[in-house]
Amino acid sequence: MAGTITLTEHDAIRSWAAARAGFPAIVDISPEAGTQPMLRLVFGQNAYEDDDRPERPPNAGGYELVEWDEWFKIFDEQQLALIVAADEPGRREEFHEIVRLGDR
Repeated sequence: MAGTITLTEHDAIRSWAAARAGFPAIVDISPEAGTQPMLRLVFGQNAYEDDDRPERPPNAGGYELVEWDEWFKIFDEQQLALIVAADEPGRREEFHEIVRLGDR
């Protein structure tokens, strides 16, 4: 991997994810449902949601696909940035890391 790029603009993040068939998701990592969301991007088969799967408690450890507006609301509130691999000719890396702006 050549280098990384830090993305904070919503359109740039959405475009980067769309180019890799990525979708916004949230994982609830809190002991009580809905109190500590963690953002994720999921790709390919992982973005498939089976309508037949049984309902799980909100904080059962899995992820929930969400709309970009909901994802970006948390992204902005937590002052996050998306670090991605710089594009190289012929390669489309899915490497990414979500970090706090102050931690980078």
